[in-house]
Amino acid sequence: MVQRYPSSGKPVEPEQLPAPPPVVNAVKLMYVGAAISTVSLIISLADIGGVKTAIKKAKPSWTTAQVNQYDRFLIIVAIVSGVIGIALWLWMARANNQGKNWARVLSTVLFCLATLDLIGVFSQPKTLLGVVFPVLTWLVGLGAVFLLWRPESSAFFKPLELR
Repeated sequence: MVQRYPSSGKPVEPEQLPAPPPVVNAVKLMYVGAAISTVSLIISLADIGGVKTAIKKAKPSWTTAQVNQYDRFLIIVAIVSGVIGIALWLWMARANNQGKNWARVLSTVLFCLATLDLIGVFSQPKTLLGVVFPVLTWLVGLGAVFLLWRPESSAFFKPLELR
């Protein structure tokens, strides 16, 4: 590795090597995850009537006011979690592509949280689409995390001075 002579008096950091294929593919999967999350958010908002029906079926003793209140709560949760989820996919894609090891670790932690969320999906009243998208998102996350921890990827995430 060749370091150029610094012109500003500050030391020049070594140049980042290009990401190896597993990291490139993991980043692509993260963009797919962001796209799936976007489509899921749009469809969940468009399918509000289906959610109300699922709530009524799961909780037949609830009054119309209770169903409406719970439905509004689910809409707010869907919007907030959807936007946060999309932002996290995009942030992790960018940071992992730059070789930030903290991003690889955080991506793994977020995948573990997504696994817990997936378990929770099956305990709540959902439409079929309300199950399909979380499963797809989880599978994409599994693929991305697997690729981020491949041996070629681990070398990419080492600090530059240790390579």
